Amino acid sequence: MQHILVTGGTGYIGSHTVVDLISQGYHPIIVDNQSNSSLNVLDGIKQIVDSEVINYSIDICDREALTQVFEENNIVGVIHFAAYKSVNESVNEPLKYFRNNIGGLNTLLEVMDAHKVNRLIFSSSCSVYGNAEILPVTEQTPLAEAESPYGRTKQIGEKMIQDYCQANGNFKAINLRYFNPAGAHDSNVIGELSLNPPTNLVPVITETGIGKRSDMTVFGDDYPTRDGSCIRDYIHVMDLAAAHTLALKALDRMIENNLSVYNLGIGEGVTVLEAIKAFEQVSGQSLNYQIGPRREGDVMSIYADTSRVIAELGWSPTRDINDIMRTAWNWEVKRSS
Repeated sequence: MQHILVTGGTGYIGSHTVVDLISQGYHPIIVDNQSNSSLNVLDGIKQIVDSEVINYSIDICDREALTQVFEENNIVGVIHFAAYKSVNESVNEPLKYFRNNIGGLNTLLEVMDAHKVNRLIFSSSCSVYGNAEILPVTEQTPLAEAESPYGRTKQIGEKMIQDYCQANGNFKAINLRYFNPAGAHDSNVIGELSLNPPTNLVPVITETGIGKRSDMTVFGDDYPTRDGSCIRDYIHVMDLAAAHTLALKALDRMIENNLSVYNLGIGEGVTVLEAIKAFEQVSGQSLNYQIGPRREGDVMSIYADTSRVIAELGWSPTRDINDIMRTAWNWEVKRSS
């Protein structure tokens, strides 16, 4: 049996992608050290797809353990999610991010090379664009100075893959630049479940709505945007997951070029205050929030031009900010009950 290795597969995006892969006939194997996820996610996946998923609780920086995974399984491709992702934490602990995000990718590429596995989907980020001058950003938008060490690790990761593709003509890769994944599976069985206090907006909103937090802070209302708060492009996690399955299929069609890059977003900007209003509307909850100073590392405004991924992968988002808030709130209510 041919397997797709999913690093970080018990994490938020990874677990939803594993569900989509199985629904499309793929056979994923998970590698995850559970540094920010729980093995309970495997039970949720099983409830949805009615099958067990092989999981290795190892760190991708552990070359010996990762090599054993490749030796024990017929792996034909890799989807690489495993990385630390907090912008704020990366500002305070940059070496932690360099060691894990860059070092982990390097180890993965070396092990893939040793086992002649030449298909890779890389989990990148819109943070590679920094504070873009022209919106929406396209895949041709120049990469600006990263606003955080996290964003820098994604820029470096993309460059590493680009250099390896140039050196190895048989290696094919797709870098997927996520905007802001949010929401949960409609079953309410899996969703965003961080072992560390979440810093992403949507789980902070739902935790405030359910009472886990007494209040929340909107970081800045003095940006030159329509209501003064930051603008982001929120994409539903299941739409994001579906793009990975389509990207795997696209790898086999790549002939002239062995590296492609795609933006993954809805293509619309939503302000922080608009996101709060959307949550209040779908949940019926009044959110207790306050305005605070700007947060270091935050980009003012970014949203995607998605025309390329629509044209070349046949992908398009099917859910909007209201769907995101509805599923995220339902997930929060269920896991808190």
